[in-house]
Amino acid sequence: MSDFVTQAELDEITKYYGPMEDLDEAQFKKTKKELQLKYHPDNFQKFEDETVTELATDKFQRLEVLAAKLQLLLNKKLNIKQSGDFTDANAIFAFDKMKIEVVTRNKDLKYHLFGTQYRWLNYGESYKIPETEARIIADESHEGQRMGFVETVRMYLTFGFNDPIELVAVWLFNAINERASSLIIEGKKVQIDLIEINAAIKRTSFAGIEAPKGEASGD
Repeated sequence: MSDFVTQAELDEITKYYGPMEDLDEAQFKKTKKELQLKYHPDNFQKFEDETVTELATDKFQRLEVLAAKLQLLLNKKLNIKQSGDFTDANAIFAFDKMKIEVVTRNKDLKYHLFGTQYRWLNYGESYKIPETEARIIADESHEGQRMGFVETVRMYLTFGFNDPIELVAVWLFNAINERASSLIIEGKKVQIDLIEINAAIKRTSFAGIEAPKGEASGD
């Protein structure tokens, strides 16, 4: 199906949305809204149980990730393209040290980005994004001036032509969704949404159009 959606995730998508081949944009939006209303964590506050609240939150966040991945799949299925050459089927992408800044009040955000090893990750050290050869180079953290804890996690993303951008976008989205207040990629603010993050990385790293195999490129 796709290298950024596992078979287990596809099974979950089918469970909540039905068969992919029968799904269109309108039905997707309708079902997504119904799932959001049904599983929103606020619905479980009445139980006054911290464990129930945590389970409900995890469930809701999982459904949001599945919905975001399904939207990417639907875009391909329906041949929906955003404006710009970076959406071409033969577009190629690469970037050396793409500057990414994440503003957060969540002191655990760096754990979700890098895991426990972040405690020993210093400026200039790199972290390999799972299932890719893409790497993050860490920068020092910067605290803001507002009341309370505010931190900007600054990092630099490097990847080559063979790295799947979708997996990079999914990793970043999963790490910061509902934990960050803003995301800035190469100086431009980006909505914390899987589709928008995927598009922003591709737009920024667009390197050209690869000639189809067997077809010589022109001068």
